[in-house]
Amino acid sequence: MGSEGPSPVTVHVTGFKRFYGVAENPTEKIVRNLQSFVEKRGMPKGLMLGSCTILEAAGQGALGPLYELFESSVVNRECGSLNQGQVILLHFGVNSGSHRFALENQAVNEATFRCPDELGWKPQVAIFVPLFPFIISLYLCDSFTFNHFFFTFQRVPIMSSDGSILQSRQTTLPVKEISKSLQQMGYDVAPSDDAGRFVCNYVYYHSLRFAEKHGIRSLFVHFPLFSAIDEEVQMLFVASLLEVLASLNLL
Repeated sequence: MGSEGPSPVTVHVTGFKRFYGVAENPTEKIVRNLQSFVEKRGMPKGLMLGSCTILEAAGQGALGPLYELFESSVVNRECGSLNQGQVILLHFGVNSGSHRFALENQAVNEATFRCPDELGWKPQVAIFVPLFPFIISLYLCDSFTFNHFFFTFQRVPIMSSDGSILQSRQTTLPVKEISKSLQQMGYDVAPSDDAGRFVCNYVYYHSLRFAEKHGIRSLFVHFPLFSAIDEEVQMLFVASLLEVLASLNLL
């Protein structure tokens, strides 16, 4: 009997629905059309499209579907099915203020949302701070009232068990190498160390954490709006990204 050769790398792709300030999220349309796009074009050799999932533009409220995806990718791999090779969790999000693609090196353990997500969640911790701590401690200890405090809001970690908001997690994929290959193909793309502090960073941090625990890979890519780079070019960018990922030696 001959050798069966290496197992394919399975890619699970996610995008986001619309959210406040972005009426049309390009990643929703890209991921929704990706299956039919690659069926016509063909997947690069050694790569298999495992799933295409559209997520709510939300943090905590969207973790259920996100972790269902994570767990299914690992179960399939550990069960020795056709998915037993390496797995890449490939996340797409939009940066409405950018005119280029960005490959995110890392996510940080901070959930300081600038506004509530699409499910109305805005993680923050309210703290009561005394207006005059020294005076109060000397004279007002027995007659302290609510009026002697003011509110402040503390920046909170995504995972408190991971430590402070300064904690970060990095992708194990070679972002600079991937970016350089895509640049040579003619795309306006660059590595980035800042995935923001909103839902994109929140999802990416969870993904990198899960990937590290289970020995798989994760990458987040920020896309511009279609008004900056049209839909056809963005779909071709995804095809080229898959080609570059297929060319990597992911053992």
